[in-house]
Amino acid sequence: MTTPTIIYLVRHGNVHNPDRILYGRLPRFRLSQSGLEEARAAGRFLNGAPIAALYCSPLLRARQTAREIRGFHPDITLRQSSHLLEVLNPFEGRPSGEVDARNGDVYSGVGPPYEQPQDIVVRVLKFFQLARLRHAGENVVAVTHGDVIVFAMLWARGMALTPRNKSGLHALGFTGGYPATGSLTAFIFRTDSSRELPEVRYFKPGRLSSVG
Repeated sequence: MTTPTIIYLVRHGNVHNPDRILYGRLPRFRLSQSGLEEARAAGRFLNGAPIAALYCSPLLRARQTAREIRGFHPDITLRQSSHLLEVLNPFEGRPSGEVDARNGDVYSGVGPPYEQPQDIVVRVLKFFQLARLRHAGENVVAVTHGDVIVFAMLWARGMALTPRNKSGLHALGFTGGYPATGSLTAFIFRTDSSRELPEVRYFKPGRLSSVG
């Protein structure tokens, strides 16, 4: 491959959540006004790039974010992918403070049918494989969720897929310690090998921050 395939995983914009619950896969959680602005900033950031495809998680906040991005690329068809869904966890509908007290760990001590980090990476890699086959040498944008991006980044850096490693995200370039709403994490594949670990870059549009 002479031209890299770049897959941008975009975290959806800020969500209207006045009751401060962990919404997970619950329906009808929409973007706040600031979230809409973050989504537009992501779209402006990508405006100068030729985008071959736009995908999103089926959840409302991801669809809304993708629609704002698509406003800058109106000729692109928006497709949904279940591979990009939020993590399935048992804390949905509970106060977000409960998860904060666990340092964001919704995995330890949790069994089926709920997901573990390895399950998340399996489906992300399926999406990467699909995108690389369909859009080799092109730019792909996919709107998804925070932990999906986190564990994809850990995989790309060859790090253990453990909840504990979520606490060391500053070292991976996530200023603020976690992917910001409206941020983009680019996974850059330079070969056709299924074993390739991509180069990763993190961008926060409107905040003049990028990390290679």
